[in-house]
Amino acid sequence: MAIKITDYRLFGRTGVKVSPLTLGCMMFGRRTELDDSIRIIDRAIDAGINVLDTAINYRHQRSERNICAAMARLVASGELARQEVFISTKAGYLSFDGSLPPDPRSYFVKEYIENGIVDPREVVGGMHCMAPNYLRDQIERSRKNLGLETIDLFYLHNPETQLAEVTPETFRERLKSAFAYLETCVKAGKLRYYGLATWNAFRLPEGSRDYISLPDCAEIAREAGGSAHHFRFIQMPFNLAMPEAYVLANQNVGKKNISLLAAAAQLGIAVMGSATLYQGRLLQGLPAFVTHTLGMKNDSENAIQFARSAPGLTTSLIGMGHPDHVVANLMPALLLPAKADDWVKLFSRNES
Repeated sequence: MAIKITDYRLFGRTGVKVSPLTLGCMMFGRRTELDDSIRIIDRAIDAGINVLDTAINYRHQRSERNICAAMARLVASGELARQEVFISTKAGYLSFDGSLPPDPRSYFVKEYIENGIVDPREVVGGMHCMAPNYLRDQIERSRKNLGLETIDLFYLHNPETQLAEVTPETFRERLKSAFAYLETCVKAGKLRYYGLATWNAFRLPEGSRDYISLPDCAEIAREAGGSAHHFRFIQMPFNLAMPEAYVLANQNVGKKNISLLAAAAQLGIAVMGSATLYQGRLLQGLPAFVTHTLGMKNDSENAIQFARSAPGLTTSLIGMGHPDHVVANLMPALLLPAKADDWVKLFSRNES
């Protein structure tokens, strides 16, 4: 591949330099079979993308296993060293193994409850758990699936799901227990860092049911792991249709309400933006002034350029289900980000 990313950014306080785009691997194992997964990762890494994001429940663990196969081939061939790629995964949702069983409920009872891995009282909505014992099981499965002794970044997956059934006080206790366990995993060399991968948590006004305070999370991490804790990352949607991380002052830091991106910067927490193309909704139909301001050749590129140019956003996650998508999505990352003054103008325009 002739084109290659040269603009790398520091990933929070880790000292790691990462590409402005992250390869989202959610489709690996369904529409994307093993051979295609390998080709996609080959192309992405060859182009300079050095962050891969997955979750244990993506395609019933097949996404993680496809990443393992691709990485093993690249490392064995000498084309790649393990430390050149930053891999993140997630857990929280109850996960199947390989395929959907005929009787999902019976599967969960036998696999998790009867084996003592999950206490039913710690499961919310019949699908979500972040108790230490469950995380222990999921992390071990992910390490095996990915073929990794140490996972670079482990996220609690949509922890705000818990708030549908438990009080904020109970949620805080559960989050602290989870963080304390994840700190032990870091000490044991199973993880390097941990964080929260969210959908609604940081996009809502304070007081909303699913709202989570980032400063509170940082304080819980300090209680669980001391001042040198390893809670260093969050993931949340950020795109032209979901700009709350920049525009909504819903985080209280130093008795002042500021945006999530501003709060994360002050707290030393790196932000990965997800849903960059909003699951395909931003591939067409954007207002003309967006193209005029950002200057890319199509709506897809404008959407990517918007996200990766946001002040305080380290890397933008894009799901890629075909090798050709890598080249198409890469083009904005070969250019400089939008100028800050131009980017901010997008929020003061009234055109439709």
